[in-house]
Amino acid sequence: MKYIATLALKNGMELAENVFDYKNKVILKEGVIIDELSISKLERYSIMTVLIKEPKDYATTRFEKMHLDDQYRKFEDEYKNNLNAYKYMINQFIEKKEPINIEYLLQIHDNITKYAKSGEQLLDMLYNMLPSEDDLTYAHCLNAALISHVFGGWLSLSKEDVRILTLCGFFYDIGKITLPNSLIWSPGKLSDFQFNWMKTHTTIGYDLIKNQKIDQHIINATLMHHERCDGSGYPNHLKDEEIDLFSKYISIVDAYVAMTSARIYRKSKHAFEVVESFIDAGVEKYGSGIIWPILEHIAQSQLGRKVLLSNGFEADVIFINKMSLARPLVKMGEEVLDLYKNPEIKIVAIL
Repeated sequence: MKYIATLALKNGMELAENVFDYKNKVILKEGVIIDELSISKLERYSIMTVLIKEPKDYATTRFEKMHLDDQYRKFEDEYKNNLNAYKYMINQFIEKKEPINIEYLLQIHDNITKYAKSGEQLLDMLYNMLPSEDDLTYAHCLNAALISHVFGGWLSLSKEDVRILTLCGFFYDIGKITLPNSLIWSPGKLSDFQFNWMKTHTTIGYDLIKNQKIDQHIINATLMHHERCDGSGYPNHLKDEEIDLFSKYISIVDAYVAMTSARIYRKSKHAFEVVESFIDAGVEKYGSGIIWPILEHIAQSQLGRKVLLSNGFEADVIFINKMSLARPLVKMGEEVLDLYKNPEIKIVAIL
């Protein structure tokens, strides 16, 4: 909503509040659609400005509201420009062996994140991004770099370690860029042959950057980001301490990005679904001491948000259950509902 001078009003605009005369009598009601007659009436009563609804006032979903926000639009423009720069740099490296400028990669991070006031806002903005089909793999890596920086802060890593983790995000999935999109982003279940082919992106990525003059953690992350602490990962079925610590970090980032990125064939998971998915998969696979602080931050970032419940009611998130992060306390009108004690009710959307 914004105030518009009566002289600047146009037919079709909608009043956002009642308009009163000097005797406090309503002369035009909220919701009136502006026409020549209403403009004449405002002028007759010497009303200088009125509150008018804007496009974002008609938005009903968080996605619609986000895409009408001026700050988000600036972020989106900067993101797209820097995604193109990142894409060009990576392609030049893969196709022509041109060395990657590490400091420029970090500048790409800074260019984009200057439009987010916090890590939580950055994650929210990225959640609403819809890259083109041709850019999916590049956007996945770029998002991973941006989110790695946020998660590194949440884990209280040193400034240098956050820098290394951010670079891990830029590099770790580089092997996928050499594989066809039809394989990487296939909407259906992969055959055994396809899955084994897809898994080669770890060794391909490792071979691409193993001789580059970059931190060893970054090189290890390309090879180990699908390893799991229980030995269930690939390519080498490493366990616990055999896995590079930064590879453990980036494996969490990778799973988070995959779950929160919208695809043609499925919806992205909202924050509480992400937390629940990690817990259902087994936090011990990622290292509970590493992943738990991240899950707590993801859940806590939803405090105060309005959500849609599976019973059809809207509610506000008022408290996060530490023992059940995916099932907070919510308030519906005057009623407080503990979702931990009501497992039949779920959060189906963040509004």
